[in-house]
Amino acid sequence: MPATIVQTNSAPFPHAAIDPVTLEVIENALRNARIEMDTTLVRTAMSPGIREQGDAFPLIADHKGRMIVGQFGSYIGPFLEGYDGSVEDGDMIMLSDPYSVGGAISHCNDWLVLLPVFKDGRLIAYTSMFGHMSDIGGKVPGSMPIDATTIFQEGVRIPPVKIFRNGIENTDLLDLIMHQVRTPEWCRADLNALIAACRVAARRVIEIAGRFGDDVFVTATGELLARNHRAMKHLIETSVSEEKVSFHDYICDDGVGFGPYKLQCTMWREDGRVILDFEGTDPQSPASINFFLNENMMKMFFGIYMIMVFDPQILFNDGFYDLIDVRIPEGSLLKPRFPAALSGRTHALGRIFDLLGALLGQKTPQFLNGAGFSSSPHLFYAGTDRKGEWFQLFQIGFGGIPGRPLGDGPDGHSLWPGFTNVPNEFLERYFPLVIERYETVADSGGAGLHRGGNGINTTYRFLEKGMIAIHDDRWFVPPWGVNGGKPGARARKILEKPDGTRIDIANKLEEFEVEADDQLHFITWGGGGWGDPLERAPELVLKEVRQGLVTVAGARAYGVVIDARSALDETATAALRDEMRAEPSRETNKVFDFGPDMDTLRAQCEAQTGLPAPTAPRWAHIA
Repeated sequence: MPATIVQTNSAPFPHAAIDPVTLEVIENALRNARIEMDTTLVRTAMSPGIREQGDAFPLIADHKGRMIVGQFGSYIGPFLEGYDGSVEDGDMIMLSDPYSVGGAISHCNDWLVLLPVFKDGRLIAYTSMFGHMSDIGGKVPGSMPIDATTIFQEGVRIPPVKIFRNGIENTDLLDLIMHQVRTPEWCRADLNALIAACRVAARRVIEIAGRFGDDVFVTATGELLARNHRAMKHLIETSVSEEKVSFHDYICDDGVGFGPYKLQCTMWREDGRVILDFEGTDPQSPASINFFLNENMMKMFFGIYMIMVFDPQILFNDGFYDLIDVRIPEGSLLKPRFPAALSGRTHALGRIFDLLGALLGQKTPQFLNGAGFSSSPHLFYAGTDRKGEWFQLFQIGFGGIPGRPLGDGPDGHSLWPGFTNVPNEFLERYFPLVIERYETVADSGGAGLHRGGNGINTTYRFLEKGMIAIHDDRWFVPPWGVNGGKPGARARKILEKPDGTRIDIANKLEEFEVEADDQLHFITWGGGGWGDPLERAPELVLKEVRQGLVTVAGARAYGVVIDARSALDETATAALRDEMRAEPSRETNKVFDFGPDMDTLRAQCEAQTGLPAPTAPRWAHIA
């Protein structure tokens, strides 16, 4: 049954007259409150994942739970529908179990705080924020075991509970939760940061309503939702065809030897609504790469992509959800059945954005991006140092962003545009390691008129014996290029021993022992290229060779010849480009370039790394 909202003043909010200037002021005040939530968080959190990288997502919603400003909308409505309890002034709710809220959050590491905002006895808004906790217990440090076969192995699961009731903190409950984790001081500090951010935003909401009047505030939030609905309706009518388009991509493997796993989506417009049908997606994995994709969250992903591609000035909110119908098969990789493991869902989450780009761009390839929003590479390093103190690092790495219609993809950027890197100085100060190298990987971005962004090679030298875990993807199936652009290079991880011996290790591994002075070369994927590489200006290629972004050999993928003096050989370049244009196998009108077929990919991977390539999803072997 739905939640019971307890109000001492149940008077409705009548519609109020509101002029465009007032609406604009309220909109920007809410935007600023959302920014203040982020600022509060990074100044009070403790773990590097939240404090330095910003792995947390704020939200301010109206009194019905619909996001007005934020990053991840959608979850308050489904939560309220399934929460069998009361919501009262002074309450604050916390949860982390995806199965308890229909996938509104997607793994147990994300702790969510929800604060109902009351003014004069009436519920006027909600503020909320969730952040990734560096450890929540479970079988491995970091609480994201690749080989988990059930969510019970991944750490503490928190159903919706009140951590504040009538303004009083439930200290016994919080003590019990913190008792389950390896880093209670970080978790406690990060949770307090989430709470503080929600309280700051709640104060700002009350101030705005106090300035303009409660009825005007509620009317304004309704108009912001309606305005978004009108804008998205227009974008759908002009950008989505009634003819079905379909696309599929892959998660490389499940971390225990099987893969690749297919994600497939078909899109079309019907009666003014967009249909996103994931029929054809592989069944759920017995390992942890499942992504419990909430339908409203998928609507939000679609809306973000549409707005950022076609009109970034639109305020993104939850106003358009009735314009989208999301269909996800039960028991699939995107809607696994309880108690399937979920901690490694990041790879499927990242791949959803590649899918969306491919679906929206097939009919209008001029707006198409290459692939590259592909994963969120994780490194874990934990152990006990020589002083007997426990250390534990969780860090998110960056990769190449795809080539775009308007230009090159950024080198070594985050999947999430709001993330920042952890400064090397911070890592070296707080963890027993040294960053020996932090640089882009030349030629890893796919060649194109607009080059895909290069991946990153971060070389860690470990100063203490310990255990590492790696969670990355795009090591087998490369990020594809578009409109004649070439695929990006694949990820690779190399362990170098003190004697110089280099060993390729898996891109998904758990509890791997390292010794003092071992070096890990953590190499991420590049973005796919956009457009014909032979149309790229030779002078630009020369400049990038001199900058170390492209090698002399790599320049030939653009038909550019650099001589021994690192100068452009114009005559040889013209001749090489003529020769490449005349090749019978050349396809300039190819919308997608996926690179080699699966058998060739397997042969390449095994020859390059000596590691076994995945042969098929595990369920196929069982069948």
